[in-house]
Amino acid sequence: MKKEFSGDFGLALKFLSLPMDKAEAAMIRKATAGVGASVEIVWSIMCGRTNEEMEILKKTYYQKYDKDMSKMIASELHGDMERLIFNCLQADEEPFDPQFPTTEKAKEDADIIHKKGQGRWGTDERGIFKVLCSSPPTHIENISKEYADKYGYTLLKAMEKEMSGNVKKAVLYMLGMKLKPYETLAGLIKEACAGMGTNALLLTCTLIRCQSILQQVQTAHIELYGKTIHDRVRSEAGGKYKALLLQILNAVWPDEG
Repeated sequence: MKKEFSGDFGLALKFLSLPMDKAEAAMIRKATAGVGASVEIVWSIMCGRTNEEMEILKKTYYQKYDKDMSKMIASELHGDMERLIFNCLQADEEPFDPQFPTTEKAKEDADIIHKKGQGRWGTDERGIFKVLCSSPPTHIENISKEYADKYGYTLLKAMEKEMSGNVKKAVLYMLGMKLKPYETLAGLIKEACAGMGTNALLLTCTLIRCQSILQQVQTAHIELYGKTIHDRVRSEAGGKYKALLLQILNAVWPDEG
């Protein structure tokens, strides 16, 4: 029986059997087990959450594993990635008040980001992360507009220039989740299936986590890439694992293939 529920199929079944808050905590646990963390799982779950969602995740993780998530992250991640995730863990995104003039604040934050990035020798990632993590979606849009008006390119393009490696992916993902979440998740699914060999853990976690918005993510995926998520699953997965992922997709977007 144990053999029947092993591997990618068994892990997906385990996550599906749990309430979403406990499933996400289990995903983080899996990603940080053993030698070396699966950082793409960590940042894809941690970055771009609302304050409430982050507080639920931290509380659930502690209740389930009797370990503080901040301490766990400190032991598993290092350098700029640790600093980014630590900022996300603070759950201090400021509420957006449409009645409060924000143009001047957006200009100020755009200048801060530039001074800590393109405007100096060596990037001050810590300062940039603080601004990005604490800014609500509408304010991020305003910062990007002011940045483009003054410096000639958008905030996303600036981060592409300033960051590198996994940290760049994580920062762009975080901004994407604040600005265009459906398109960003569609891109994450594509990334999980890119290159030599599928990142099954990333694919599993992403599909299970976004079940409630899979219809919108599917629409974005088709518009961006001209194919369905079903098509990717059929070409990248196999056996019972493929059948299970297709079942998840067919629950919101029936496609017999």
